Amino acid sequence: GAKVGATVLTRALAGLIPAARADVVVGLDAPDDAALVDVGGEKLSLQTVDYFRAIVDDPYTLGKIAANHALGDVYAMGGEPQTALAIATVPYGLESKVEADLSAMITGANEVLREARCALVGGHTSEGAELALGFAVNGLVPAAAALRKDGLTPGDGLILTKPLGTGTLLAADMRGRAKARWVMAAIAHMIQSNGKAAEIFRRYGVHAATDVTGFGLIGHLIEMVRASNVDATLDIDRVPLLDGARETVALGIFSSLQPQNVRLRRAIRDLAAAGQHPLYPLLFDPQTSGGLLAAVPLAEAERCVAALRAAGYAGADLIGFVTERSAALEPISLDLTGQRLAEALAGLYTTRARPHALQQVADITL
Repeated sequence: GAKVGATVLTRALAGLIPAARADVVVGLDAPDDAALVDVGGEKLSLQTVDYFRAIVDDPYTLGKIAANHALGDVYAMGGEPQTALAIATVPYGLESKVEADLSAMITGANEVLREARCALVGGHTSEGAELALGFAVNGLVPAAAALRKDGLTPGDGLILTKPLGTGTLLAADMRGRAKARWVMAAIAHMIQSNGKAAEIFRRYGVHAATDVTGFGLIGHLIEMVRASNVDATLDIDRVPLLDGARETVALGIFSSLQPQNVRLRRAIRDLAAAGQHPLYPLLFDPQTSGGLLAAVPLAEAERCVAALRAAGYAGADLIGFVTERSAALEPISLDLTGQRLAEALAGLYTTRARPHALQQVADITL
């Protein structure tokens, strides 16, 4: 894997105290996808960085995937991309090969950045053992329009725009166990921009959003429910999956980051029953250039999904809903029958106020 697990990262940064600045609106102390900095204008500056080793053999395709992956943080926070700096590592080799790989990688990335109206303004290169690429991206967002992970509201529907499964499929491909059409379909999703999806969510009153990447669906949802002090229910059978993901998980093939992500299972209620579902492992599957997970009012959710599908997000679906924080230690429930989500859509599921949590989600030992 190219990413450190959530629990290791949290422990490593626990004692760090960054310099205090009044112009840092959102910094290291928040779980959000990008930093927010007040630069004195009408809009706040969004700042984020992503970097990972090659997951495909073609440098041009890697460039497109890496650029889309980095832009996802800006879109998740409601912003528009502005500038990008590239961070590229190319393997030692003949000068002509190094030049060709670097050129192809940056060309693919620049195509994505240009489409997003994000200017590539510079970067840094180095030689190393493996091909790798990342971007430090700046964006802009009006202060009132910035989306935070703490915006989940009881009565919201949870929508996922892209199917899960890139982690297990890429691991299977490395072992020669994945069908070519599965891998090509996964790549097609990884090079699909989240930009249009972000625009659609704004039209339907989005309250909060994140992009689903290395920590998997559960890991990123935990960050949202913690920050918002709410509970969430997921209809596991409505979670969209890439072709082949069921098969590779059934073969026991997982990303190297999967075991670290599975540590987050303690946030799931009735774990013994939930863990028996065959799709349960995919909730922890780390994604590369994954979709947006967004909360919109449940009354607007089905119309929002229809708009997303019409815009090319064929796998988009309503996968759950948000309720008041309960007294249960675990904030996430899995709807194994689909009944609870159906009742919520029918207006039968009430979000009654219940006693305040005896222990906050942040106290869960992960």
